[in-house]
Amino acid sequence: MHVRRIGAVAAAAVAVVAARDLVQKRHALLRNFPVIGHARYALETIGPELRQYIVTSNEEERPFSRDQRSWIYASAKEENNYFGFGTEVDVEHVQGHAYIKQRTFAAGALPDAHDPQAPLPSAKVLGGPRGRAKAFRPASAVNISAMSFGSLSGAAITALNKGAALAGTMHNTGEGGLSPYHRNGGDIVLQIGTGYFGCRNEDGSFNLDRLKDVVASAPVRAIEIKLSQGAKPGLGGMLPGAKVTSEIAAIRGIPAGKDCASPSRHSAFGDVDSMLDFVELLAAETGLPVGVKSAVGEMGFWQELATLMERGDRGVDFVTVDGSEGGTGAAPRIFADSVSLPFRMGFSRVYGTFAELGLTDQLTFIGSGKLGLPENAAVAFALGADMINVAREAMLSIGCIQSQKCHTDKCPTGIATQNPWLTRGLDPASKSTRTAAYLRTLRKELLKVSGAVGVAHPGFITADDIEILNGDYEARTLAGVYGYKDGWGELGPQLADELTALLAAAEPSR
Repeated sequence: MHVRRIGAVAAAAVAVVAARDLVQKRHALLRNFPVIGHARYALETIGPELRQYIVTSNEEERPFSRDQRSWIYASAKEENNYFGFGTEVDVEHVQGHAYIKQRTFAAGALPDAHDPQAPLPSAKVLGGPRGRAKAFRPASAVNISAMSFGSLSGAAITALNKGAALAGTMHNTGEGGLSPYHRNGGDIVLQIGTGYFGCRNEDGSFNLDRLKDVVASAPVRAIEIKLSQGAKPGLGGMLPGAKVTSEIAAIRGIPAGKDCASPSRHSAFGDVDSMLDFVELLAAETGLPVGVKSAVGEMGFWQELATLMERGDRGVDFVTVDGSEGGTGAAPRIFADSVSLPFRMGFSRVYGTFAELGLTDQLTFIGSGKLGLPENAAVAFALGADMINVAREAMLSIGCIQSQKCHTDKCPTGIATQNPWLTRGLDPASKSTRTAAYLRTLRKELLKVSGAVGVAHPGFITADDIEILNGDYEARTLAGVYGYKDGWGELGPQLADELTALLAAAEPSR
């Protein structure tokens, strides 16, 4: 009797769904195939998950393959991150694949790449060439990239910041402002976007006094002015009203519950000349190094910036070049797929612009855009990067499963959502140790690669030490592919000597 009742209820439910499907006019599929048509939508919903675990090979999936994610997960958990039985990459045929050329003999003493505490400092003093009052040498050449509270949950930001503190790295706030979750011990790079969140007037214009108050309230080491980012270059950010809680509204200085749209361009300056005035104002008022972050499109901006900096009276302390591979910001498909240059192409053009004028030792070059994998990071250093920032890789280290639901507020792991039920699943204490382990492992891997090339630091890897596959059975060096001249991508003699001495001095302590 009980079974019959259950069957009757189920049949009634199916009949109701069938009747609804037959009369609704929104979906032709359901009108023609009532009830069973829902299976198509269910499969479509879980399509990314099915492809991850069933359909694609270990090297096929994008933006991060299964092998890449597995390496990050294992590194974060301090598990065995080695791979056995040879590579799955079709090594002779994968167009654009980078191959690092190992050396038989080393140029000098090499650090212990198996030591998790082995130092990997920046090769340059941030703000040093321009004499900033609070210039410093970053202790880590690997740092956490810009991801705002609002886009990410408070639990996720807390885990990342605590992880940054444990690993001795810096943590970029993103343009959403400095939140309480950024105040867990990690050194801060404060990003200022076009919305001036946290340092704005009611009309959205920039407020210097509020900026100074924010800087004084936390361990802010540098200021980054965001001009654009790889995920949505030339497009202002959008935080849906559903994500704009009262807490986020208070931090950003915006109305709660309403869509928060960032302008596509800054109002505090309108050209390169006035931008440099703005940079010098911030540096003078705070004493901090000040730089810019941008994806790379037309080159006129960079050429004018380098030309004005050649005079020596004004300039940025660092340039963060973001590749179009960047992806932590939700964006229209056209922007994600087809606006701005990929990292290697964009970075090499920017670096070359400054190299032509002999300015590369006068500022720090930072790369971002899927550089949290050792092979990509090695290429970035060879092209002239002094530091790299990691974003999605850091998200993966705290549990991201690449469900690609960041823009829906339904992130299943509680990272890219403000839903209290989902965020409760993310434990910042345990996840922070995973972030730290991942960051340390990435630095160790870079030291291993450097040692294979015969140098003590990835900053010494040159554009001739890596080749890029260019069609079947042919390869060209990075220098050849990107038109580098002799010495480009390399540290100047004085900087190289300083870095060598620094590494040598650190050796006995280990």
